[in-house]
Amino acid sequence: MKSMNTSLTPQAPATEPAATAAPAALSPRSLLKQLQTQFPAFRDFLPLSIGIDKQILAVMPELDRKTMRTALGIHTGSLRYLKVMEKAKVRHDLDGTPGAEVTDTHRAHATQVLQERFKKEAERKKAEREAAAAEEAARVRADKLNQLTAKFSRKG
Repeated sequence: MKSMNTSLTPQAPATEPAATAAPAALSPRSLLKQLQTQFPAFRDFLPLSIGIDKQILAVMPELDRKTMRTALGIHTGSLRYLKVMEKAKVRHDLDGTPGAEVTDTHRAHATQVLQERFKKEAERKKAEREAAAAEEAARVRADKLNQLTAKFSRKG
């Protein structure tokens, strides 16, 4: 019985730190999902107000700033958000309330980022097609060499 009691005592303190560490272990992606669930501006990919990080921290003061900024970066760098920003006129608060105007500079930046991203994607696809074509050509060449080797090895 004594051995059972000693094995239980180390486990009890081990579970407590894990429970306190859980909120700090929130990943940027899980935080973003929470923000999208909780706030219309995130859910609907509305252009966010400048200083939205301060609004988030006011509502969720326990958040780790680095995690929050990473989540914001993922959100504002998403294809869907950039496409909305490209044509947006007004920014929105957390609850979706319209605020300041989106400047031409910010719209132009969104357009530029999208163009660069589409260009990289097109280059990547082109490289994949070229690699596949080169692989197919090498396979055909190897097949022909094997056929020639088989043909001439029979006669020799």
